[in-house]
Amino acid sequence: MRSPACILITGASGAIGGALAREFAAPGVTLTLHGRNRSALDSLAAECSRRGAAVRLFAFDVRDIDELRRWGAQIGSEAPLDLVIANAGMNISTGPRGAGEPWEAVEALLDTNLRAVFALVDAVLPAMRARRSGQIALVSSLAAYFGLPVAPSYCASKAAVKAYAEALRGWLAAEGIAVNVIMPGYVESAMCRNMPGPKPFLWPPERAARVIRRGLEKNRARISFPFPLNLGTWLLAVLPAEVSTRILIALGYRD
Repeated sequence: MRSPACILITGASGAIGGALAREFAAPGVTLTLHGRNRSALDSLAAECSRRGAAVRLFAFDVRDIDELRRWGAQIGSEAPLDLVIANAGMNISTGPRGAGEPWEAVEALLDTNLRAVFALVDAVLPAMRARRSGQIALVSSLAAYFGLPVAPSYCASKAAVKAYAEALRGWLAAEGIAVNVIMPGYVESAMCRNMPGPKPFLWPPERAARVIRRGLEKNRARISFPFPLNLGTWLLAVLPAEVSTRILIALGYRD
């Protein structure tokens, strides 16, 4: 696929989103960056501008679905979006001693990880379909293959994003629109550090961004990494569920 010139990234003030912005920043590229941390966005914008990119910043909570849909539609109408990366996300866990996930936190997670992703796709897709071109990348996780006992809601949300992206890809391919699901393993970030359990094959965000970019350029259906963890999580999905659960608990995925 040709190199995208107009790119939108949500969650750009986070580790992976910021690394992706820096990876794509170059002369002739326009980056539309969203995040909630304005100071982090300002710093990121300065760095991307030094690399030659034109940068636009937007700071709001993607859980405001009406605002998100208006924003996505407006950005898409102002200039053809070559690539949209729905990266904004959050994580929660069952907490100390398996106390459980507070319902308010579950609602916030589902709004951020799921409803906001669907809403952004709904907002940008009409313009892409009208011109029969564009690429949409949805950030899921290797945790989508089999639910971790310490983070049931997070895993469920990422499994839904994976299925949604794969379905969109089958639907939209004939219209010239590429859809990819990004499934990282552990990438160094505040969200990763706050997740309980071991973190094997931890990658720096810059390495993850390079792999993601190559996967998008090759239009891979699933961009999943690193390989050992990708294989391991896939095996968890095909083994009997009770066996996979015992393996995870033995590995330390417990509060």
